[in-house]
Amino acid sequence: MKGCITLSNGHTFDGDWISDNQYGSGEVVFYTGMTGYEQVLTDPSYQGQIVVFSYPFIGNYGFDNKSMESAKIQVAGVVMAECFEFAAKDNRQSIVDLLNAYQIPALTNVDTRSLIQQIRIKGSLPAVMHVPSIIPDSFQLEEYWPTTSMKKKGSGDTHIVLIDFGYKKSIVDALVNEGCRVTIVPFDQDIANIEKLNPDGFLFSNGSGDPMRFSAYFHRYKNLAMRYPTLGICLGHQILALAFGGETRKLKFGHRGANQPVMNLKTGKVSMSSQNHSYVVQKESLAETGFNIWFENVNDGSVEGLWHHSFDVASVQFHPEAAPGPNEHKEIFQNFIKSVQHTEKVRSYA
Repeated sequence: MKGCITLSNGHTFDGDWISDNQYGSGEVVFYTGMTGYEQVLTDPSYQGQIVVFSYPFIGNYGFDNKSMESAKIQVAGVVMAECFEFAAKDNRQSIVDLLNAYQIPALTNVDTRSLIQQIRIKGSLPAVMHVPSIIPDSFQLEEYWPTTSMKKKGSGDTHIVLIDFGYKKSIVDALVNEGCRVTIVPFDQDIANIEKLNPDGFLFSNGSGDPMRFSAYFHRYKNLAMRYPTLGICLGHQILALAFGGETRKLKFGHRGANQPVMNLKTGKVSMSSQNHSYVVQKESLAETGFNIWFENVNDGSVEGLWHHSFDVASVQFHPEAAPGPNEHKEIFQNFIKSVQHTEKVRSYA
């Protein structure tokens, strides 16, 4: 069956429809990694987005549920140049079977190069995926909110409370592997209930969308970050900057993929990172926040990480858990945990 993706600016790209669900809508973005489609499809940071894979051949190693970053497929749609017809084996299934199981619209044999060029020129746009018999009548984007209830993972002595804005499983796994006990709480959990958990430190998670929609809780987040060692990742990084008085803006087409170069301004070292975000912290807004720039994007000079000179607060725009992507930033978790454990020791002798 034929199908297409229609952008809100009127451009249409045709392809072969390979999904049972014949209609879908979302913000169209592109992912540049050669691998990692399992993690991308299930990463809550991609919620509400139609993902165009720039690599021309997707699905060749199937899909393993063990690689899922959440309990379901999160993307609003998938567009590929070619999709491999993987034969299910060794606990792996095909992407097509998985997308159908979750009723996710999907297109293949699409001119993804031209589609991505359109996104780079016009920016990320609302789009509709549909079969010819359905005429799109609205490009209104839906707003998504995380709905996680409280969960506990691991059994270590160091207790990290993760504020959930749409967290990836790999972030929790990284903390547990470093010997932490992790409690995941909803983004709107009140301070009194959080304090009852007796946390040692906080991690503000990744997530999707505009960080300003959480503005009603900024005072709460700042209160916690000023009193406990805190690490922010991706959306959590943006929210911490906003909570301390910074500002954010939306990029034209965002940073997505497993090959984004960042420079550590403390060391001058350049490393590769995995990213998915549309918004960035504005440098000029940081003057009165107490934050210093930690990492910077080599390509466009945008802010990729912060550290606070008065409080034990740090954040990164990229994903140090590296799923998918290069495993060059594991020390960010390790340094955060050392900071938490040092604070624990100081408290115990206070």
